Amino acid sequence: MQAIQKVRHRQADVNGLEVFFREAGRPGQPTVLLLHGFPSSSHTFREVMPTLADIAYVIAPDLPGFGMSSSPTIDKYDYTFENLSRTIENLLDQLGVERFFVYLHDFGAPVGYHLVTRAPNRIRGLIVQNGNAHEDGLGEQWDSAKAYWANPTDDRRAELPDWLNFAGTRDQYLAGLPDYLRALHPPESWHLDWERMSRPGNIDAQFALFSDYGNHVARFDELAAYHRTHQPPALVLWGRRDPYFDVDEVLAYHHALERMDAHIYDGGHFLMETHAEECAKLMRAFMLDNV
Repeated sequence: MQAIQKVRHRQADVNGLEVFFREAGRPGQPTVLLLHGFPSSSHTFREVMPTLADIAYVIAPDLPGFGMSSSPTIDKYDYTFENLSRTIENLLDQLGVERFFVYLHDFGAPVGYHLVTRAPNRIRGLIVQNGNAHEDGLGEQWDSAKAYWANPTDDRRAELPDWLNFAGTRDQYLAGLPDYLRALHPPESWHLDWERMSRPGNIDAQFALFSDYGNHVARFDELAAYHRTHQPPALVLWGRRDPYFDVDEVLAYHHALERMDAHIYDGGHFLMETHAEECAKLMRAFMLDNV
């Protein structure tokens, strides 16, 4: 019988920033780095971590500006995905982590892809959950964002959806879902997210990251070269009802990677809120197969 593993809650000083992270398992075991997306935090992984902890050293940080980590204003911290990745890289160095699996979800994908392209030999494998690295996943719902990234004027900004509010935060979890799936989502998730987003200056920080997502899209050719050259083993977990990233993205990963296993669930953007047990078992098996 698998022993119950406890999750520890810690803080680290990373170049003057207070970075909160959840930790389980023992240092020295194969490491998995769990990177959350917008607008959430390591809270996303609360049900996954105990299942992984007896075979892995599990680290789930709150990115700067999210969750319980520091949220400096944009004049005091450069809210780009590259800079977030350097903060996380420094945290890994503090913890003595050399090689690791990396879980990529939503905004966590550009953070993680900066880590993997900077040091591909550190990566044991990719676990992708509704995280985008190809044009295939960006449907027409991204047209106004692409127009803004190409020409970031006030008029183009006015054409963007209004999502940096409580309703938009809730929609990240519930949009596109039928009632039977909505009923599986605990509402404290988006209430916690919005409470943290309501900190002074945080909306500006979130918009800065949205703006920088255009630079992530511009790196897709570089990411394709990384996939082609290094061929990391990959596990792709996907909620098919995600209104933000199209399920075509799964096939894009299939075409790019030789060692790729995909599982598509009847779920949404935040798949771990409804399918944590199923996904944790697959993640566990994937890591055991690729150590």
